[in-house]
Amino acid sequence: MSPLYARHKRTSLAIATAVAAGALLATGLTTSASAQTPAGAAATPLAAAPTTLSAAARTTLIQQAQAGATETAQQIGLGTQEKLVVKDVVKDVDGTVHTRYERTYAGLPVLGGDLIVHSRSGKTQGVTRANKSAIKVASLTPRVTAAKAAQQAVSAAKTLGSAKTAADGARKVIWAGSGKPVLAYETVVGGLQDDGTPNQLHVITDATTGKKLFEYQGIENATGTGKSLYSGTVSLTTTLSGSTYQLSDATRGSHKTYNLAHKTSGKGTLFTDADNVWGTGSASSSSTDQTAAVDAAYGAQETWDFYKSTFNRSGIKNNGVGAYSRVHYGSSYVNAFWDDSCFCMTYGDGEGNVSPLTSLDVAGHEMSHGVTSNTAGLEYSGESGGLNEATSDIFGTGVEFFANNSNDVGDYLIGEEIDINGDGTPLRYMDKPSKDGGSADYWSSTVGNKDVHYSSGVANHFFYLLAEGSGSKTINGVTYNSPTSNGSTVTGIGRAKALQIWYKALTTYFTSTTDYKAARTATLSAASALYGSTSTEYKAVAAAWSAVNVA
Repeated sequence: MSPLYARHKRTSLAIATAVAAGALLATGLTTSASAQTPAGAAATPLAAAPTTLSAAARTTLIQQAQAGATETAQQIGLGTQEKLVVKDVVKDVDGTVHTRYERTYAGLPVLGGDLIVHSRSGKTQGVTRANKSAIKVASLTPRVTAAKAAQQAVSAAKTLGSAKTAADGARKVIWAGSGKPVLAYETVVGGLQDDGTPNQLHVITDATTGKKLFEYQGIENATGTGKSLYSGTVSLTTTLSGSTYQLSDATRGSHKTYNLAHKTSGKGTLFTDADNVWGTGSASSSSTDQTAAVDAAYGAQETWDFYKSTFNRSGIKNNGVGAYSRVHYGSSYVNAFWDDSCFCMTYGDGEGNVSPLTSLDVAGHEMSHGVTSNTAGLEYSGESGGLNEATSDIFGTGVEFFANNSNDVGDYLIGEEIDINGDGTPLRYMDKPSKDGGSADYWSSTVGNKDVHYSSGVANHFFYLLAEGSGSKTINGVTYNSPTSNGSTVTGIGRAKALQIWYKALTTYFTSTTDYKAARTATLSAASALYGSTSTEYKAVAAAWSAVNVA
């Protein structure tokens, strides 16, 4: 999981992510194709685009894949102690099936062992693996005790502000996230971080040497202020129960919006109303204020519709089930986060409890962390963590353009409505990420050492160049001027096509350990599948990556 906002009290001006956002056709419109063509508006489905699957059809495909998992494991060369567990299935219009598997070794989960098998008419066409190394572990007997590994994890959590003195749980695993696979412990520590964000720190410890191999935060946070504080008067789908209306959307997987009333735990109380008119359009510090709930419900509604209309994806897990949202989290909490463990979105009220983090792109950003978690599962650290954050920025931006809201027009700025910086500037800029003072415009060998909110700049810049191209232009009244690392001129293919390429790469080619070089390969594979290997789109993907120094 991951936050949109990187812990304002410790790391300034960043948006974060953890493991487990409407275009106004008004003045200033550019001649850019993507500014004129709504995402997902293609009249004819692309052969390699995902097709809509009913719940029953999806279940059948998963069951069939699981039934044949042993044979598949043998076909792709896995060892006798390795087993495949189906996580998800995507079927393209042309019949190609992409089956995403988790892996076990001698009954232990293999972290970083996920893979995708691409098949057609029952025949394997290729395999994309998170780790290409063979899984071979000399011994399954640890030399380090689980207690020692847990103690190390608790110490690591304390540096984040956790007051927990014991781990919430630990399990033996095979760590294949990087390098040679080894026997390890995965330990989880809960509690709260120093800014009030829930803590769900996962620490991976080598069970032979005791060395800490990896850690990631299981809570995805984002910064946003919202209501129709930001989006004006909007239509909401609600439910009438007796004589009372509930903020529950039965048309979008029964998404519900709850009031935490400044608490930091529990689900809260479902918002209800007598006349089905919600909020005031103004921020209030009251714990019963409905305005923040309006923005949260609207953000969830637009995010659901964006994914459904653009990618034929039915909800975050693509199973037709809606998440739920909680507002008024904590007191003066300047963040928002997605938590995969509760399958829910949570929003703080910002400074003084009058700046809720519920703007449209923040909502789209955070819930897109859920999509990433339930597809590629990009590790929230290093370059894969930057790609995780960028994916949320990319799809959050897609949601904002899709909504076509005149109060919050589509742009390539992240968090521009919530004013976290206090000076009217956005959190991030996709056309030239370094304008925020910390993000990377281009790849370098050290970019993975940056906070994931800053290393995300490389992918954000790539996406902007792919969609809009380089140089100066004005879109929906906002002026951009995107540079390139090699001095090249990049011609954009439009936002709609750029979104299709990124989504296909995420759902059928990215794995948990994908880095920037692998992302280039994955998006080229996606462009080839969608448009052809000699297409303008394929060449544009290559040019945009080269322009951000990813070869």
